[in-house]
Amino acid sequence: MARIHSAAALKIGQRIREARERLGISLEDFGELSQVSWTSIGRIERGAQSPNAETLVRLATALDVDPGSFLSGVTADDYGRRLHRVTARDLINARAEALDDPRESAS
Repeated sequence: MARIHSAAALKIGQRIREARERLGISLEDFGELSQVSWTSIGRIERGAQSPNAETLVRLATALDVDPGSFLSGVTADDYGRRLHRVTARDLINARAEALDDPRESAS
């Protein structure tokens, strides 16, 4: 079995495969409709390859679904270990708190 790229790639690939199979479309026909090679689609569906944004849009368009449906619920944690767990909101709030803390201005 092919190596899995990430938990995110596996989730996305399964969603793409399910949508394709619901319509009864072969990999070859799907490749033709989406203008993505069917071998690449196969790797994506197995989670061995993580699709880029253009590929996601091409695949979704061919399946007549919203590209966001493939990404719903996928988080950065699904791509493996993260060095930082701070979001932009956390950073902005911390800076605002520092400005409001009178001890900060004394240092």
